[in-house]
Amino acid sequence: MKALRMFIWMAVLTGILYPLLITGVSQLMLVAKSRGSLVVSNDKVIGSTLIGQKFEGETYFWGRPSAIDYNPLPSGGSNLSPTSLKLKKTVEDRRAALVKVHGEGKEVPSELLFASGSGLDPHISPKAAYYQTERVAKARKLNNDQVNKLVEAHTEQPFMFFMGESTVNVLHLNQALENIR
Repeated sequence: MKALRMFIWMAVLTGILYPLLITGVSQLMLVAKSRGSLVVSNDKVIGSTLIGQKFEGETYFWGRPSAIDYNPLPSGGSNLSPTSLKLKKTVEDRRAALVKVHGEGKEVPSELLFASGSGLDPHISPKAAYYQTERVAKARKLNNDQVNKLVEAHTEQPFMFFMGESTVNVLHLNQALENIR
């Protein structure tokens, strides 16, 4: 009987009370994140700052490739090993496509070649963003310096200035481009 009472008590504590407490605290202290960090434009949800999206076309900055085509339900990588011939071909194809669009002579940043582990990474490095500025500026008929300044303005510094690396949220950067028009 004691075991049954203990089981019921622990089920209520860990299955009901603790989740309600954590949900309540997050709703009070981390409002935006607890609601998915949704980005709204013209009263319409256009994305989340936490989930990468597929941007196509010359006029947008492109994020990391996704092995799951940016579908958040089955998030995950390709699970191909570093010695996989399929991975090697995929990376070579991505490199060739990027070089075709951006021209030769510039080193292609690795995050534009390799998908993230979740397939949903919303960030790229400033290096990957600057790699694309010339293409975006030309496609939008903007000054290259103007686009470079946008990248600079949307570069997020590491947490506490030393934990992690600088990143650029691709959705925010593309939103800023849309606001230039």
